[in-house]
Amino acid sequence: MLETLRNAAPFLLQALWTTLWLGVVSFALSLAVGLLVAVVRLYGPPILRLLAAAFVSVVRGTPLLTQILLVYYGLPQLGVTIEAIPAVILTLALHAGAYTSEDIRGGMQSVDRGQWEAGYTVGMSFAQVLRRIILPQAVQVITPSLGNRFITMIKDTSLASVVTVVELTRVAEQVGSATFRYIEMFVIVAIIYWGANSLLSVGQARLERHLRRAYQ
Repeated sequence: MLETLRNAAPFLLQALWTTLWLGVVSFALSLAVGLLVAVVRLYGPPILRLLAAAFVSVVRGTPLLTQILLVYYGLPQLGVTIEAIPAVILTLALHAGAYTSEDIRGGMQSVDRGQWEAGYTVGMSFAQVLRRIILPQAVQVITPSLGNRFITMIKDTSLASVVTVVELTRVAEQVGSATFRYIEMFVIVAIIYWGANSLLSVGQARLERHLRRAYQ
């Protein structure tokens, strides 16, 4: 296995970088999607609330792999050409955004309604109350959930391999196919995922402790 690792190391390092930046970019976009959907579901007009709820229901009720294939292979049939990496980022962001919206919505609902009234009393607008009062308190509540979402996102990037994105799982397939060392390669990749996500879990725990101290 050590020889296999040594020979595959350059490809694995490049693939790890691809995996991480795919996860980071997709997660950042999913936060924007989640916040927008959460705000619409809580404070939007009825028709938009209905559409937002339908979006969450459809995305959460269908497999991520199906969504990736639908975007990558389906959009070109509608005249929309999209490369593999943008297709994966778009799908991951929308998929995670649906779940994240529920976390954000729950966090915002946990803030006492009187906070809104207090903000309006001192002349703040809706956006100002949301940004300065509600969201900072909601973030403290939902940080553990968001941390878990990010870790899940890193693992979900492995599905990008089905549309030829060269991330960790794809490299394991390619090297395994060339060397017939499938077991070694997939064990190595599994260890890399485990190690990366373990480090992220440690970082998440430290961030949670920092936020608890900051709000005490």
